[in-house]
Amino acid sequence: MSALLRPNLGWVALLAAGMLTVIGIVAIDASDLKPGDVRETAEAREAADATGGAMGFLSSAAAKKQAVFFVVALVAMLITAVPHFRLIGPTACPLMGLTLLALVLVVLPFMPREFVPVRGGARRWFNFQVITVQPSEVAKIVFLLALAWYLRFRANYRTLRGLLVPLLITFVPMGLIVIEPDLGTSLIFLPVLFAMLVAAGAKLKHLIAIVLIGLSLTPGLYFLLRPHQQSRINAALLQWQDDESERHGAGYQGYMAQMLVGAGGTTGNPPSHARNLLHYNHLPERHNDMIFAVICTRWGLMGGVAVLGMYVLLVTVGVVSAAQTQDPFARLIAVGVVAVIFTQVFVNVGMTVGLLPITGLTLPFISYGGSSLVVNFLMVGLLINVAARRPIVMARPAFEFGRR
Repeated sequence: MSALLRPNLGWVALLAAGMLTVIGIVAIDASDLKPGDVRETAEAREAADATGGAMGFLSSAAAKKQAVFFVVALVAMLITAVPHFRLIGPTACPLMGLTLLALVLVVLPFMPREFVPVRGGARRWFNFQVITVQPSEVAKIVFLLALAWYLRFRANYRTLRGLLVPLLITFVPMGLIVIEPDLGTSLIFLPVLFAMLVAAGAKLKHLIAIVLIGLSLTPGLYFLLRPHQQSRINAALLQWQDDESERHGAGYQGYMAQMLVGAGGTTGNPPSHARNLLHYNHLPERHNDMIFAVICTRWGLMGGVAVLGMYVLLVTVGVVSAAQTQDPFARLIAVGVVAVIFTQVFVNVGMTVGLLPITGLTLPFISYGGSSLVVNFLMVGLLINVAARRPIVMARPAFEFGRR
C-alpha cells in the first residue's frame, strides 16, 4: 500500500480518468435534459450561459446515476490497485472461466427475460434488480489478464503453431459476444491481442501473415452479419461516396452525429442552445454511443481536442509504465489496458465523425453505463498497480529473445 502513496505515473492516469468521467457526467446531463425539464426563464438561461454551466446541473436521472457509478468505480478500482499484480495473476484463469460461463448464459434463449432482458434485439445484460451487469464489459479486462498470464514466461508463441492458444483465448469470448450480438465490443479483442503479442516478442512476419489472412476473409464475413449490421456498413459506404440516399434510413444516426459535431464550431454553444440542439435534432443514443457528438456540440472543436488530449495522456502513462517495468506480466497488463482504451476511443470517435461505420461502441469513462465505467476504472487500477511498483534492481529484461 505504501508504494501506491508515493508519487507515480498512476496518479496522472487517475487524474485523466477522473476528468474524463466528470466531463461525461456533464455531457450526459446535457444530452438527457429536455426543454421544460428545468425552469427556462430568460434570467435562468442568461445566468447559466454567463457562468458556462448547464441549467439544473445533474437534473437528469441518467447523470445522477452516472455520478453514483463514478463513486462505485473509484471504490472498485482499489481491487486492482492495492494487491500486488503478482497476486492478481493466478486469479486470471478462474476469472476467465467464470466470465465465459456468464457469456454463455446471457445468450441462452431459454433464460428468463426478467433476469436476462432483451433490449433492441440484443441479450447482453444480467438484471440483478439493484444493479445490471454486462458480461461483455467484464470480459475485456479478464481477457487481457488471462492473455498476459499465459504469455508472461512463454516463448512458443514465436512460432505459428504457438499462436494457436492465444488465438483461442481471444476467439472464444469474442465469438460469444458476437452472438449477443455486440459487434462493437467484439472488435476490441483483436487489436488487443495484436498489441500484446508484439509486446511479448512474437514475430511480426507471423502476425502480419495472420492479419492478411483475416483481411482476405473479411468480405465473406460480411454475409454472416445481422441485417442491421450490414445496413450500417452499407450506409457508411454510401456516405463516403457522397450518396445521401440512406440519410433518413440506416445512416440517420451517423448523419445527425456529424451535423451536431459541426454545429459546435470551434468553441461550442451556450448550455441552453446546446441542449436545444441536442433535443430537437433527435440524435439516437446520444448519452452513450454518440456522446462525443454531445461534447463537440457543447464545447466545440476545442472541447473535442481537449478530451482526446486526456486520452493521449492516459495512453502515454500506460506506455511509459510498460516500458519502465521489467516484469513480463506487468508489462503485458499495461500494454493490454492501453490497447483497450485506444481501440475504443479510435472506433467511437471514428464512427461519430463519419470515418467508420456505426458499431455501437461506447467512449471510455464518458459514455453512460455502470458496468463500463467500473471496468474502465479497474483498468486504471491496473495501471496504478504497475506504475507504483518500481522495477527490481538487476532484474532480467522481459521478453529478450535475440541472444537465444
